[in-house]
Amino acid sequence: MKINWGTGIVIGMTLFISFILYLVFNMLTDEKFDHDLVTEEYYKKELLFQQEIDAETRGNALAENISDRRIKNGWLIEFPEDLKLAEVSGNLNFYRPSNAKLDFDIPLNLKTNRIEISDENLIPGRWNIYIHWEYQGESYLYKKEIVY
Repeated sequence: MKINWGTGIVIGMTLFISFILYLVFNMLTDEKFDHDLVTEEYYKKELLFQQEIDAETRGNALAENISDRRIKNGWLIEFPEDLKLAEVSGNLNFYRPSNAKLDFDIPLNLKTNRIEISDENLIPGRWNIYIHWEYQGESYLYKKEIVY
């Protein structure tokens, strides 16, 4: 049986389209290609953006702001020494852009000015740290992108 050039083109196009459909189907059904939104309620979050800018500006204007660094067994976050810890309230959020299932929150109930996050909670890669906190009626925000 002899195949002319028209039949060859149709067979080639059919194989190419089949290959593309296989890849699309595979990407949509395989769990390892899980596609998460950056945030579930991004419109609501966008409305509060100016408040976040103001809170971050207040935090940067402090004589001593929050500091963080890697330690042997995890990540260390230190609040300024001159704060009255009983008056600090808020939330510490570790956000993983690539996988929403790894995100975690820690409420701020400070006994000391240090918070240690253990290796068990952090896998290697990029993390965003958000600390929304209030002190003496003012709201503050600390943001940092880290690679653990």
